Amino acid sequence: MLCIGREARVPDVLPTGVACEAVRLFVESNKEVCYMGCCSLEELPEGYEWMDLRESFHVLPEAEYRMAGKASELLYFDRQHRYCGLCGAPMEWSSAISKRCTQCGDEIWPKLNTAIIVLIHRGEEALLVKAKNFRRDYYGLVAGFVETGESLEECVVREVMEETGLCINNIRYFGSQPWPYPMGLMIGFHADYAGGELELRDGELRTAEFFTRDNIPAIPGKMSMARMLIDDWLQSR
Repeated sequence: MLCIGREARVPDVLPTGVACEAVRLFVESNKEVCYMGCCSLEELPEGYEWMDLRESFHVLPEAEYRMAGKASELLYFDRQHRYCGLCGAPMEWSSAISKRCTQCGDEIWPKLNTAIIVLIHRGEEALLVKAKNFRRDYYGLVAGFVETGESLEECVVREVMEETGLCINNIRYFGSQPWPYPMGLMIGFHADYAGGELELRDGELRTAEFFTRDNIPAIPGKMSMARMLIDDWLQSR
């Protein structure tokens, strides 16, 4: 949860009366300073409120949302790596983004979970899907995590085949975004349908359909890479 202050900003310092532990400081590339820490959920003074990181996207300036996301990931990293995986000794911060073992000296950095997401074109149609784990009733895109030993393009082909039974080609990079829920990196692609019949195979999808630009169903919000890809397709008529 984030502590959001007056005028929808992350406060420069925590308000009086809010307990905080393990406070750390890091500096973004733009030289802005952000304090982060695990705060108690006691009552906040007037003018402040707790807000979920996802919801803060719609309230905070983009730079502050990105900063809050990075802070959230570093706090997650800190909680997950209290002790060394090699010798069991306590870990301590070595830099703004790494921790070092106090005994054997092993240094570790946050692990990013890399995922692909792809919009598949079939003529004037695009494939939209409903995954079983979607929080809301909307259509998104085929997505999945990159496995050890495969390229991004190989992952795109594999995930599409595993989830839908379709063959694709002409895979084109679109863009990427940090996805701090937690520790994610989402990489977006466009691809073209090359054959096959829709068949939901691995149990991750509830439904999948090809849609034209004139009959688009409910789709994800602006913060997601899925929406960015869909909007790019809608604007490319």
